[in-house]
Order: sequence, then C-alpha cells, then structure tokens
Amino acid sequence: MYFTGIIIALSTFLIIGIFHPIVIKTEYYFGTRPWFLFLTFGIISVIASLCVEDIIASSILGVLGASLLWSIGELFEQKQRVAKGWFPKRKKKCSSEDADRQR
Repeated sequence: MYFTGIIIALSTFLIIGIFHPIVIKTEYYFGTRPWFLFLTFGIISVIASLCVEDIIASSILGVLGASLLWSIGELFEQKQRVAKGWFPKRKKKCSSEDADRQR
C-alpha cells in the first residue's frame, strides 16, 4: 500500500488548520505589521520545496509556503473583519518595545 497521498492530504489539512488561528492571533496582538515575516518564510518554503527531492517533504514545504503566502491576504482581511466587529479588537497592539518590557 502507498500512503504518500494520505500523508500529503493530512499534512495539508493540518497546515491550513493551524494557520487559521495563527492569522487571528497575529492580527490581534501585532496587527498587520508582521506580514513581511509571512512573505519571507513563504518564499523560503516555496524555494525549499523546489530543492527537496523527496516527494512528501517537497509537497509539504510547497503547501506550507503557499499557506504562508495566502496568510498575508488573510491577515489584512482579518483587520477588516475586526473593523466590522466580527472579531474582538485589542485596544493596544504590541510593539517591539512592549514585548521587551514584558520580559
């Protein structure tokens, strides 16, 4: 039996499922400022998927990269959802200075 398709499908399902709350929490705590991190790691993941020979690892990296890149748009859409009142709004978003003070 070959499990490659099932492994890729389950991995895709998990990656997409994990990124839903990541986008919500990122917008809640940091706003849309970290979008470039999603871009950077998305591009790295896509390039890595092109360099990896193993079909499962390459597929998972490709899905991860696509999910990271898709999350950029979702991050800005989440900002609009918050503005419409569909999600709670945090009064003060964390900045790098706030994060240093909390440590």
